[in-house]
Amino acid sequence: LVRMKFLQLLCTKPERLETVFQLRFCKKQFPYMCLATSACLYSKKKKVNSYEQVDQEKYKSLVCSVTSYKASTQTAETIFKEGNLLYGQPYKHTPPIKVETKTPKNWVPLINPNKRIPLLNSDSNLPMKIALQKTKIPSVTHILQQTIPPQQAFYLERWKQKMILELGKDGFAEYTKNLFLQGELFHAALESVFLPEEMATEEQGEDAAISGYLSSVQHVLKDISEVKALESAVHHETLQYLGLVDCVAKYRGQLCVIDWKTSEKPKPSLKNTFDNPLQVAAYIGAINHDDNYDFQVTCGLVVVAYKNGCPAHPHFMDADLCSQYWNKWLLRIEEYMDRN
Repeated sequence: LVRMKFLQLLCTKPERLETVFQLRFCKKQFPYMCLATSACLYSKKKKVNSYEQVDQEKYKSLVCSVTSYKASTQTAETIFKEGNLLYGQPYKHTPPIKVETKTPKNWVPLINPNKRIPLLNSDSNLPMKIALQKTKIPSVTHILQQTIPPQQAFYLERWKQKMILELGKDGFAEYTKNLFLQGELFHAALESVFLPEEMATEEQGEDAAISGYLSSVQHVLKDISEVKALESAVHHETLQYLGLVDCVAKYRGQLCVIDWKTSEKPKPSLKNTFDNPLQVAAYIGAINHDDNYDFQVTCGLVVVAYKNGCPAHPHFMDADLCSQYWNKWLLRIEEYMDRN
């Protein structure tokens, strides 16, 4: 359109049009003009639409239903129906059941408010060591074994059957016997570490069996001081249960009931130790309600030592955590009393 207007302007003045159409190498000018114009339309190659090859008649009803469908008519029910047709029924996730959310009926405080602690404690270097007497009073270990949760009992039984298949009944019996023996030797070796040299036992002939465990706890032993009790019996005078405490000492400045455990598999978190925190809480409560002990404890420590010598995992339990496990322990006592 611009070019046509330009030519129209030139035609109004012939002298200008004549100069435009002069031949470059010609001396004379044309006596007359003859102008011819032509237009040629060029267009890009038309793209082939793949939808044109589709059978329109065959899918006519489908296209009409899709184009005539209004999104505003969708509701929650129609969306669920459509999802059920495409993906099936949704999986309804059941939230985990909270274990032991109820409070104990016979609640006894972890700390004994009636216990008087002397202002001047005897600074004896000898830790307390009270022998455990055989009586009809149930022990902490017995109560925990009788009230073990079903899921924990299932995994324990499955592990037992797996070991019997690998070792046989006699082999499994020998395996468990060696485990108990190693545990006793390990505790005896730790007792020798904490006792004065003149009181330490000299029966260290089987160090090879527990050398890995001792190497495993070396970094923990550096943080333990002021040992107050070793392998000492405790008795909760109100709830009437007994126990044998491994150790009562300060761990990084906090007085704790320390429970030594051996394991062949890593247990990096406290939940991996199953009922051990309940056992520690039970011992803490027993010490605090036992007149044989002139002190009270609020914290606990579970130390898991490894046979291969890997650094042990110390799981510290502060006062709040001990109180939580103490409530769970009270529930286990009530369950045991109901069964017996």
